[in-house]
Amino acid sequence: MNKSTEQWYASWFDTPYYHILYKDRDYDEAQGFMDNLTKYLNLPAGGKILDLACGKGRHSVYLNSLGYNVTGVDLSEQSIEYAKQFENETLKFNVHDMSKTYPDTFDAVFNLFTSFGYFDDEDCNLKTIKSIKAELNEYGFGVIDFMNTNYVVENLVAEDIKTVEGIDFHQKRYVEDGYIIKDISFEADGEQFEFQERVKAFSLEDFETLFEKAGVHLLDIFGDFKLRKFHSKTSERLIMIFK
Repeated sequence: MNKSTEQWYASWFDTPYYHILYKDRDYDEAQGFMDNLTKYLNLPAGGKILDLACGKGRHSVYLNSLGYNVTGVDLSEQSIEYAKQFENETLKFNVHDMSKTYPDTFDAVFNLFTSFGYFDDEDCNLKTIKSIKAELNEYGFGVIDFMNTNYVVENLVAEDIKTVEGIDFHQKRYVEDGYIIKDISFEADGEQFEFQERVKAFSLEDFETLFEKAGVHLLDIFGDFKLRKFHSKTSERLIMIFK
């Protein structure tokens, strides 16, 4: 059952296995990142944040606990259904395609943890940036946190097996046609599964071109979650602040 369909993320992110494979992600580090980011942006108390591609909402929930009014959106209906259990007066979740403009404006729009570049249609990437621009209020900031492609390609582990909850996830990684691709195969519940993750290998220059086309201004670039300087060869992340 090969699910490397055009919208690979729609099928893979909606499986329970996606969440099993990545369940040990470092959330302390992620929370530290959000502490640093909100302090750096100096967001107003009770400020409004839009969390684009929020998944199951863990980061939205944390941002809300810091006192922000947060809206989390994601294309995955199952993820949003799960996230809705955390809703309160100042925390809302909705199914939404980030390449379309959300009908509200915010003090900040966050697109975190390499949740960009999934679209096969190039135009959708530009539309996403234009949508972020339209979603920002007069004082608002856009933030895209992407992998540093140079670093990732340089340090790509071609093949490994990761065992989580008794499932052996066979992972193969390679670069093809400008995409960083990961093939994931495993057996679970008596069935053989194959999925593929494809993320466009955007460089800083690629983003700069998109920003220019969308009419937004790049203000700052950081290379890690502690918001240290970006180095194209050694930084793990490419974190861009724009408006």
